[in-house]
Amino acid sequence: MGIDDMMNKGKELFEGAKDKVTDAFGADNVETHSDTALDGVSNFAKSVLPDEHDAKIDEVRGHIDGAIGNEPK
Repeated sequence: MGIDDMMNKGKELFEGAKDKVTDAFGADNVETHSDTALDGVSNFAKSVLPDEHDAKIDEVRGHIDGAIGNEPK
């Protein structure tokens, strides 16, 4: 599985959980919790993958954040 496949799978999982997260935390808290989770995942990915993938990780992180949060980071 390539980096794009992994990132797309992560995006699918986050997008699929959007309604559940909103219900569990309330709309006001979704942005805070999603940012924390996305920061952790993207920082981990950057620590284990070659630096050449950092821009793609940031791009996918931004798309996921826009899909589940109140505003893109």
